[in-house]
Amino acid sequence: MLSQVWSSTTHGVEALPVELETNVASGMRGLSVVGLPRAAVRESFDRVRAALENNDIPVEWGRITINLAPADVPKESAAFDLPVAAQQVVSLSV
Repeated sequence: MLSQVWSSTTHGVEALPVELETNVASGMRGLSVVGLPRAAVRESFDRVRAALENNDIPVEWGRITINLAPADVPKESAAFDLPVAAQQVVSLSV
């Protein structure tokens, strides 16, 4: 595990904590998001990459795996964009 941040998601009317763990490995550029992500969460990679690059923030892009825990709770919305961006920036300083 390279980095770990916390976020939250809603499940009905309940707010649940979500742990995001990221690993960046060498190799062909790609992204795997595991832990029951909906389409908006899987698309966050493109939004985050564009935002960081447009703000001249250098990011190491390789084979990225993002784990969203707990795995049994569906995650939806763009609320995970900031934690994903923070992890990418943190991965540069590690």
